[in-house]
Amino acid sequence: MHLVITGSSSGIGRALVDKLLVDDHLVWGLARSDQSDFAARHPGRFHGVRCDVSEWPTVEAAVRTVAATTDHVDGLVTCAGVQGELGPAVRADPQRWSATVRANLDGTYFAIRGFHALLARAPRRAKIVCLSGGGGTKSRPNFSAYAAAKTGVVRLVETIAEEQRGSPLDINAIAPGAINTRLTDEVIRHGPAVVGQAEYDTAVKQKLTGGGSLAKALGLIEFLLSEKSDGITGRLLAAPWDPWATLDTRRDTLAKSEIYMLRRILPEDRGEKF
Repeated sequence: MHLVITGSSSGIGRALVDKLLVDDHLVWGLARSDQSDFAARHPGRFHGVRCDVSEWPTVEAAVRTVAATTDHVDGLVTCAGVQGELGPAVRADPQRWSATVRANLDGTYFAIRGFHALLARAPRRAKIVCLSGGGGTKSRPNFSAYAAAKTGVVRLVETIAEEQRGSPLDINAIAPGAINTRLTDEVIRHGPAVVGQAEYDTAVKQKLTGGGSLAKALGLIEFLLSEKSDGITGRLLAAPWDPWATLDTRRDTLAKSEIYMLRRILPEDRGEKF
């Protein structure tokens, strides 16, 4: 497959690129950092592109660079993201708060918007996988900018899935789980005074115990990039908990339901009266 990965120089994005290259896919990695090590190890199969996905002009330039080397893209995975401004929302720096949202939400949208034309030319059903989690389904004190952006990613995914219904495109979001990355190190470095005692304790424990399964997160992404997931779209899937590996056997039932989507819970849904 011809695949574009944002945030490919570190964390989950880097691990994903490693695996995709071993599996003999062609990969274009978009990142702000140098990626010459990938290019040296996989000449002709990895193309590193310097890009800040929160800036639309640099994304446009990256799209032109990719388009100069391929006539289509089969899949896009948006791994780029930052925790950014941390601490209580009412005391946050407004500019850093806004920059955090731009990096995570605008960065996801810009990549989708930029590469859609190349995805539309794919000879098979095109795939988009967006990273969410991190407070995307519940409140997360002291991480308001990051959590708000990740929630926005889920709604963006649902909306595009509905807009593109009938087109040969599947778009989904994933919650990768509590995987040890630089974001974990950031939480520990900031300490409980900024992130809160509960978040700090969880991060320390996660670091000591090895964290969640990176293999499950990568497996879910690969499933959503594969033809096995054709027709599964507009969902938020959690790598550690959801039975994603067998969803292809229930795709028709899934398509008629609101399972794995962000929805308002009504009293009658819980057998309660208000």
